Amino acid sequence: MRYLAFLFLAASAFAQKAPYDVFPPAEAPYFRVRYEASTNPGELIFPVNYTAWVPPGVKQIRGVIVHQHGCGEGSCKSGLTGAFDLHWQALAKKHGCALLAPSYEQPEKADCQMWCDPRNGSGAAFQKCLVDLGSKSGHPELSKVPWALWGHSGGGHWAGGMVLTHPERVAAAWLRSGVPLLTANPTRSTIKTHTIPEAALSVPVMCNPGTKEGVSVKDGRFAGVWPANEEFFTAVRGKGGLIGVAVDPLTAHECGNQRYMAIAWLDACLSIRLSKSGGKLNPMPADGAWLAPLLGTEATPAAAFAGDKTKAVWLPNEAIAKAWMHYVKDTAIPDTTPPPAPTNVRVTGSELTWEAEADLESGIAHFIIERDGQAIGTVPEKSANPFGRPIFQGLQYSDTPNNPLVKMTFSDKKAETGKTHEYRVIAVNTVGLKSK
Repeated sequence: MRYLAFLFLAASAFAQKAPYDVFPPAEAPYFRVRYEASTNPGELIFPVNYTAWVPPGVKQIRGVIVHQHGCGEGSCKSGLTGAFDLHWQALAKKHGCALLAPSYEQPEKADCQMWCDPRNGSGAAFQKCLVDLGSKSGHPELSKVPWALWGHSGGGHWAGGMVLTHPERVAAAWLRSGVPLLTANPTRSTIKTHTIPEAALSVPVMCNPGTKEGVSVKDGRFAGVWPANEEFFTAVRGKGGLIGVAVDPLTAHECGNQRYMAIAWLDACLSIRLSKSGGKLNPMPADGAWLAPLLGTEATPAAAFAGDKTKAVWLPNEAIAKAWMHYVKDTAIPDTTPPPAPTNVRVTGSELTWEAEADLESGIAHFIIERDGQAIGTVPEKSANPFGRPIFQGLQYSDTPNNPLVKMTFSDKKAETGKTHEYRVIAVNTVGLKSK
């Protein structure tokens, strides 16, 4: 109890100074709730806010896609923009899901196990937020529908923990770097171990460490990530669980280009698992799966796999297996479909504004602005992303848009006064394909 009380006092003192109040406004179709830290045993000791995006016009929500940041003040702060990510919104809209991003107000030196283990109060806070956000958004079904979980680092620990504690609610889970602990760590007594319930074996799970986290680089701060992933994978797969491993060949702990594989994988799982009403989850079919050797790069249909299937990477279908083979080689997953064309282009004086949805396969890299048939600029002027492909919204460490958000606007300062011009806006995805 003294330990919990100390952490709470530290959290309260630091949270007031932490930069968690600089986030985009939550106006419909965005909704936000915030909870203060609790002093009650077993409840969440950090303040937290949850922001959800609900696809405009959706009549009934079928599921909730959760984008969970990792540990540390910087990663927690990055969660403030998670629900505003156009690429993740494209996945949510396709399946009639809400997109939800938590932001735990964890002080930099506090123990993130106090939120990234859902048994320490964050699981209950998450379910409470679904009730409150359901009320705010006019979608009370939000508290009853299945969850698709994505988590980075401590967020992977959280997402995996939710699979093991609430397997009946989880449609699929993508664990970037972090996984639940199955055996005790003598150097981290606050990390509680998990057991694997039978029901969790039916939940599709993908482990996604960076190669420099213990696969190709055996020392350093994140060298223990791969051994933990390997242990978790081996235990779940050995019991017949639907679990795979996709090693990012280019990165350490940063998220890199994983979203192009993660969104495709979740799309495949949600297409099967979600029912039309958003109620009971459908089982993944036994036929159609592909398998690959652990740390291998080639996948084959399960029926033709010659190795030990209980030790093989599980992939849901041929399309995902082919994307996986590209991803584990160089992350360059091919795409031949152009992005959606921008809409609602408006001109006020010399200012252009427009709206656009992201390409589900490849997101948005930038926009080209044309005046009278000639290109006059791009937005942003130079796409940036220190962790992977340049994208329109930029990318923070935990795979969320830069804050403040980039706006869809362009100022034409060279337009001729008194002359009528024709403008066009073209979207370009991250593999260079242009919209109409």
